[in-house]
Amino acid sequence: MRSTHSQEYRDFSGRLRQARKEARLKQVEVAKILGRPQSYVSKCESGERRVDVTELAKFAEVYSKQLDFFVKPNN
Repeated sequence: MRSTHSQEYRDFSGRLRQARKEARLKQVEVAKILGRPQSYVSKCESGERRVDVTELAKFAEVYSKQLDFFVKPNN
């Protein structure tokens, strides 16, 4: 099955997952902090659900990351 997301968005999703792991949090813990179901976090990380900038700011705060961490170019 072919992905409908660009490579850049797949990279973003990977960094979202990486940030959670670096924060040593489980999806269910993040979901509780955000007041969302665990499936929300899972879908955001898998790319099944697109993340808007206000949601990204909330993830960044939970993970103690700057916004540019999530959008840095792959070099």
